[in-house]
Amino acid sequence: MKIRRAVHEPRIELIPLIDVMMFLLSFFIYSQALAVRISVVPMELRKFQSSQDAKPATAATISLALDGRLFYNRVPCTLEDIAGRVAESKKEDPKTIVYIAVADGEGSVDRAPIMQSVWDILRGCGLQVNFVAKPRDTDEKPALSPTIRP
Repeated sequence: MKIRRAVHEPRIELIPLIDVMMFLLSFFIYSQALAVRISVVPMELRKFQSSQDAKPATAATISLALDGRLFYNRVPCTLEDIAGRVAESKKEDPKTIVYIAVADGEGSVDRAPIMQSVWDILRGCGLQVNFVAKPRDTDEKPALSPTIRP
């Protein structure tokens, strides 16, 4: 006696596949919602007897506006005043860092000679001097240039 079997074509069932995908999706969403970053975990910091309060580095800013005006810590000043004000800052804290910021844009005067004069004054101050600028828009590395330290 022969048993006849019907030949069925194989097919892919989508409903179990959708069930598994929904399970995985809900698992990952739930696990992400319960994840706690280590930076927000509360912890008790102990005080030491030899501890000291942390103090930020003292900084002074020399700004050059588009019209050529100079500012020392947002207070208008002249080129002649800068040496005295930097000396006062150095007297208060010998580790003062000086930042030079130039306004972005096309100015009404040539600011290059003013910047050269400011740099010449700051060279002999004995403090660290940095220029402030906007970050680059591209990922390319800048060309190497010699480091100038006062």
